[in-house]
Amino acid sequence: MSMITATAWVPRGFAAPFPTKYTFDEDEFQRIAELAKLQLDDANEDLEDARKEVADENGDDAMKEDDGSDDEAPSKTIKSKGDEDDDLKEYDLDHYDDDDDDPQKEGEGIGMGMFGNVKSLAYHESNEDDPYITMKENEEDDEDREELQILATDNMLLAAKIEDEVAHLEIYVYEDGADNLYVHHDIMLPAIPLCVEWLDLPVGKSNVDKDSRANFVAVGTFDPDIEIWDLDTVDCMYPNAILGQGGEGKSDGTEEKKKKKKKKKSKKANDDYHVDSVLSLAANRHHRNLLASSSADKTVKLWDLNTTKCAKSYTYHTDKVCSLAWHPKESTILLSGSYDRTVVAADMRAPDAKAPTWGVESDVETVRWDPHNTNFFYISTENGIIHYHDIRKAPSSPATSKPVWILQAHDESVSAFDINPTIPGFMATGSTDKQVKLWNIQPSGPSMVVSRDLDVGKVFSTTFAPDEEVGFRLSVAGSKGVVQIWDTSTNPAVRRAFADRVAPVDGEIKERLVGVQNDSSDSESDDDAVETGGANAGEGWESMDED
Repeated sequence: MSMITATAWVPRGFAAPFPTKYTFDEDEFQRIAELAKLQLDDANEDLEDARKEVADENGDDAMKEDDGSDDEAPSKTIKSKGDEDDDLKEYDLDHYDDDDDDPQKEGEGIGMGMFGNVKSLAYHESNEDDPYITMKENEEDDEDREELQILATDNMLLAAKIEDEVAHLEIYVYEDGADNLYVHHDIMLPAIPLCVEWLDLPVGKSNVDKDSRANFVAVGTFDPDIEIWDLDTVDCMYPNAILGQGGEGKSDGTEEKKKKKKKKKSKKANDDYHVDSVLSLAANRHHRNLLASSSADKTVKLWDLNTTKCAKSYTYHTDKVCSLAWHPKESTILLSGSYDRTVVAADMRAPDAKAPTWGVESDVETVRWDPHNTNFFYISTENGIIHYHDIRKAPSSPATSKPVWILQAHDESVSAFDINPTIPGFMATGSTDKQVKLWNIQPSGPSMVVSRDLDVGKVFSTTFAPDEEVGFRLSVAGSKGVVQIWDTSTNPAVRRAFADRVAPVDGEIKERLVGVQNDSSDSESDDDAVETGGANAGEGWESMDED
């Protein structure tokens, strides 16, 4: 089984030109030990609890019977001291450590033990002095640096992937000019990932200014903890920080430990950390130290990344909270969507105030603000419908919600949805029906531009690139575990719909669809199609405007 559950772009210029290799030194060991301490304590306590439960189930009678059988067994097998001495006599242990000074045995050779010839080994203070090392260290370092190099014109793409029951985060590099997409490195994860959010703040680094620019990622999984990793460090063993109970490495006192343990086992929502799967993450781009998270435990939590602690917990919904979005301008307004079929726009500064709530016909899948007109927001639902609402017209109750317009985008769930941040009116939707659709939103309402099956299976993620230079690039991923980057500006229908934003080109344009190259011979034909930009892509593809 292989699938990609979520993707996220990294804007150009944030990735380090030469990512560093992970170094495991004494300080790093202490950091990991501190982060893992509570997890180890919990594991030991779970083991002790399991043993006690087994002992209780066996009952006192069974324990007594076991004790009786154990008492009888040794009496039959215990040997006298004289018998033991006879058994050990043949080994002559009394003279085991005596030196063998027999002169007749001198010169007969040295034993061929594992370290018998250690004195004949040659040692060099530097590898440069060793004649047997032909490739010097500097040459190896230069080669590694060249392989890891990321150019200023490259984009990073993060993909949360599960493959053969192994969960990891793949970090791709997309070279737009070369039509190239490749895996730069990956990060192992503890559970199936559900959401990823790029961060521009250094988290968990003591020797770096807290307000400096960085390249990090937050990952939410089926576990209740949120892991934060440094994307500019390759082959990391452990996250830079953990938001949740797993990150509380220092726990002084037995009472505090028992209290935390009790909370963990009871699975009751609390104000300090999530107790169920993390379904959505949203970084505040104005207040960079704030990260919002939503969970299957029905709560929304606000984290301070400078302290890696939960600053506030909110309960606006009665079911799983699956999607979050910060307002582009009003930096304290957070939009949240839930399986209780409601969407709430709450001011995080006033947790006790009544927040406006909108209702929809089925479970919410995704919520998004309109980046070009921040008075409006979008809601996608399980029934394949897109709702477009005006926040200034909040209903008195969810049942009386009146959207500006409603769109039946797909026959099945709209499992992926995005609004282009640089091109107004350009919307992409993806569904479990395996179709990706592009839409042109005008004052009169939305109209479909083109529909495609990009062979990614059920579509779980559609995300537009964040930079204006690659504004028409759309990453698509799904249940087949592959990522495709579609240059939508090479589609004739898109070029007509957004003619004022597309550079004019003479002659025929072939559609560009870029994926990771596969070395296996079975997929050579697929690779050829990708390399040529999808020359035959037009066959069998549906478009509203194509003639």
